[in-house]
Amino acid sequence: MPGSPMPLNANLRYQLGPLMLSQKSAETVRATLPAVGEAIGTITELFYRKLFEAHPELLRNLFNRANQAAGTQRQALAGAIAAFATALVERPGTRPDALLSRIAHKHASLGVSAAQYPVVHRHLSAAIAEVLGDAATEEVTAAWDEVYWLMANALTEIERRLYAEQGVLVGGTWRPWEVAERIRETADVVTFRIRPADGRPAPAFRAGQYVSVQVELADGARQIRQYSLTNGPGATVRSFSVKREDTGEGPAGEVSGHLHGHVHEGDELTVSAPYGDVVLDATDTPLLLASAGIGCTPMVAMLEELTAGGHQAPVIAVHADRSPADHALRADQERLVTKLARGTAHTWYERPEGDWPAERTGRVDLSGVEIPDGVQAYLCGPMPFMRSVRTQLLERGVHPSAIHYEVFGPDLWLTRDDGEGH
Repeated sequence: MPGSPMPLNANLRYQLGPLMLSQKSAETVRATLPAVGEAIGTITELFYRKLFEAHPELLRNLFNRANQAAGTQRQALAGAIAAFATALVERPGTRPDALLSRIAHKHASLGVSAAQYPVVHRHLSAAIAEVLGDAATEEVTAAWDEVYWLMANALTEIERRLYAEQGVLVGGTWRPWEVAERIRETADVVTFRIRPADGRPAPAFRAGQYVSVQVELADGARQIRQYSLTNGPGATVRSFSVKREDTGEGPAGEVSGHLHGHVHEGDELTVSAPYGDVVLDATDTPLLLASAGIGCTPMVAMLEELTAGGHQAPVIAVHADRSPADHALRADQERLVTKLARGTAHTWYERPEGDWPAERTGRVDLSGVEIPDGVQAYLCGPMPFMRSVRTQLLERGVHPSAIHYEVFGPDLWLTRDDGEGH
């Protein structure tokens, strides 16, 4: 059958011990999980309000203001806490590796340090106590404190090792980079080619990883966003592509708008070391790389790596876009696929131009695409696209653990740790 099973999150290379609640706390968490789960959205909303009232600099300089305004960040926190607690009581002695790895890589790219976890704990505990009221007994508070510190300590350890791998101090991920070239890809997408501005060698990375880019906005806030590297590993000059998002009033698109409108060749950017756990694991298996829109960026890096390594197994490149004019990095994708020994490309457009096949118009339909046995699939793009492709692959017999996905928004789907990919 397509998609042979593989160990959950093989990219988590850190040998952490099993995470286990004490028996008393496990019983309390199991008994209160339904009530906490029902109230977790209210708890996290109150938590962020308390946190930002006490530390407004965190909202200005660390947290994504657009996600906060939309409410997606608190949804992600709620989902992560609920998923972690559920794993502890339903699968004691195991670790929710996919969840921990995803969060730790994101934290490392933001420069999060162990000193920030007590701050989060203080305001989260206060929010839990306030929302639960009389139900927040000493026993309940102690049990959920244990959940929090198991998660925080596991993340701290993974983050410490991620920093060590990059040769930086804990939290010291930032470096100055100079914009060597700016390339207009489409009306809405610009590629920035950057090189270290401090004379030190560029850090190593793996295809599929991303960097955080920090910019100072007009109001003085230092906002951060993540962008996939589009080079293959080994490149000295690094590239990332930025799609300009909504430029209306409010925080949505404020960083992409700043990069498009104010950053040019010769300017300096503050950029993190590369992180991200959705990377190519095997070099000798069939691969399916499925992307939509700007989700093509990590796939281009993967194609670069595969061509450089002389990959011999089938590689199926699937992409969906609005139109050929909106298809960023199209020439790069096509060039790299043709270099592969067994590469094929399948493209769908919502608004095609010229004599375009009807069966490749609209949404991606994999029914006419051959899926080889043992395929490993990598997905990147909007959530509806990834859900659709994932469902189609499962229906074709691809094992859940053979489907890997990457997005940069705080989506609840990412918090799942049920053996169904990461």
